[in-house]
Amino acid sequence: MTDAIRRHPIMSLLIGFFLLMTLVSSISIVPETKQGIITRFGKPVRIINRYKDGAQIGQVGAGLAIRIPFVDRIDWIDKRVRDIEMDKQQVLSTDQLRLEVDAFARYRVVDPLRMYIRARSTDQFERSLAPILGSQLRNELGKRPFASLLSPEREGVMGNIRRGLDRVARQYGAEIIDVRIKKADLPDGTPLQSAFDRMRTARQQEARSIEAAGLKNAQIIRAEADAEAARTYAAAFGRDPEFYNFYRAMQSYETTFLGVNGSKPAATNIILSPNDEYLKEFTGR
Repeated sequence: MTDAIRRHPIMSLLIGFFLLMTLVSSISIVPETKQGIITRFGKPVRIINRYKDGAQIGQVGAGLAIRIPFVDRIDWIDKRVRDIEMDKQQVLSTDQLRLEVDAFARYRVVDPLRMYIRARSTDQFERSLAPILGSQLRNELGKRPFASLLSPEREGVMGNIRRGLDRVARQYGAEIIDVRIKKADLPDGTPLQSAFDRMRTARQQEARSIEAAGLKNAQIIRAEADAEAARTYAAAFGRDPEFYNFYRAMQSYETTFLGVNGSKPAATNIILSPNDEYLKEFTGR
């Protein structure tokens, strides 16, 4: 064999190079963040480093993989969580507000074979799913007023969108993990100012309604208190008229000479006869 190599060095070099290339082509490095579809003449035959629910990425499947050189081909599909960015959409809410909404979805490929058959790659899948995300968003937000996006009800809205989008993504072998709205604002300019004016008017009307209801309740409470006081005075007068007259006189003296609620009355000179009917309580029994 050594003599053959010496007699045909170029041929030996070519054969060695071919064997080396064959060996290199038969071994592939499997990244821990990728799952591969091995196809033979375009037909899928095996999946390597497939995603498993609950398994930590990199523990199993990654490393070296053997394939038939020049016959088998590996198509890689991302194993990590990926984002789908949606173009800014205009949504009309139930309170007739035109909103500009910017959202995104997060997904993971759980069935790489189905993804390969239906979309060939995650990039193609994302291009197909982005319009569906926009449609789901418009349909769901179009059923609700703008204020619902600023309340805890927003979580329920996102859950409905995620479930609807997940039903479509499952057909491609993907799982929708989350859907989030990054921004939901009114358009700049006249529509925004008009919306602010409507909101201000609505809040002012609500404030006037609350104030009117408060005044009504206050008048009712005051009237009930006055009626209760009148009943109490009437009961006291019926039980002991002399004590009632004494009590009312004391109240009158306090108001006249000491003022109301402790405030001193204006400086005024009052000249009364010692025998005046108003001062009879000072004369004693």
